[in-house]
Amino acid sequence: MVGEYTRTQPTPPQPSNALATEHEDGKTIIAEGVVAKIAGLAAREVSGVHELVGSGASGAIAGLTQALTRSTPSRDYGVKVQVNEQEAVVDIRMVVKYGASIQAVAEGVRNNVVERLQALAGLTATTVNIEVTDLYFPEEQARQLETETETK
Repeated sequence: MVGEYTRTQPTPPQPSNALATEHEDGKTIIAEGVVAKIAGLAAREVSGVHELVGSGASGAIAGLTQALTRSTPSRDYGVKVQVNEQEAVVDIRMVVKYGASIQAVAEGVRNNVVERLQALAGLTATTVNIEVTDLYFPEEQARQLETETETK
């Protein structure tokens, strides 16, 4: 998904993460990591989202490490962004709770990400791609916790 986006209109050269303002006495630069954290937090706020997940081998290793250490994933985990001037393209990978409407959850995530990026960073999210990689079944986790407790 990432890297497949093309701009249809030529733009003057600027740093890819510069936020243009009306004032000529300075500029604001918002790091892509900050944009990714905002998008990740916005996605997690939506009911029906169980967790965000990384991609590829590095995502699997990070997920395994977090599970073993029972640590909280970073706020930008499962999110990739491309920022260009006042626009952003966001890719989110997530697990949805079983029973929730996947379409409704995806639309809720998309809307919340767009709203949060505009309100907090002044960025327009032109595209929010969502990949649902799995379903979460709460009863399976309850059984797993019972098994772990019994073996200790």
